[in-house]
Amino acid sequence: MTTFATVDDVIKLWRPLKPDEIDRTTALIEVVSDSLRLEADKVGKDLDAMTADNSAYATVVKSVVVDVVARTLMTATDQEPMTQFSESALGYSFSGTYLSPGGGLFIKRDELRRLGLRKARYGVIELYDKKDPWCDCTLDRQD
Repeated sequence: MTTFATVDDVIKLWRPLKPDEIDRTTALIEVVSDSLRLEADKVGKDLDAMTADNSAYATVVKSVVVDVVARTLMTATDQEPMTQFSESALGYSFSGTYLSPGGGLFIKRDELRRLGLRKARYGVIELYDKKDPWCDCTLDRQD
């Protein structure tokens, strides 16, 4: 299967890559593309067909792949990536919040929403019968 972006797309849309990042980027693009295909399958959509039918949609998919790859490349590989970090001296205190506990690749809900693969849900629970308990009339009258 083809990927939705290339290394050149990452370079054009994000930044020039270091020589040691190129192989990792190639592998990440393939993983992200397949991950997006699986997310589309979960909601009953064929991402390959959707990108073939609509060039604007294909550009958005490419943008999402580049965003996920760039975020993954920005995370440190020599230690756990943290978003918040705190230290103390004499009390020997240390605290931090991990970017992705357990590490690895992740796709944000907003990115899935951009692709139309995740929609807001809403629901209503009927707490009462439609019949008014105080009279012999129904609540959904049309006068």
